Amino acid sequence: MNSQDLTTMEDIGKLIRDTRKEQGLSQEELAGISGTGRRFISDLENGKNNIQTGKLLLVVKALGLNLYIFNKWVNK
Repeated sequence: MNSQDLTTMEDIGKLIRDTRKEQGLSQEELAGISGTGRRFISDLENGKNNIQTGKLLLVVKALGLNLYIFNKWVNK
């Protein structure tokens, strides 16, 4: 999946899930590393639209991913 494919929350959730699994992390472990909860990770991976952007950025950072928004890299 490349950045052009990330157009929905489902796409973002799949990227998070795939990256977490590639790194051998459980949802609980990712929640602990990112300072969020396991339920949040589950909702995020399932493409729920009610997630908090700040928490999403914590998870992105914990996985070592970069987020490209509006022609600028965001490294939180």
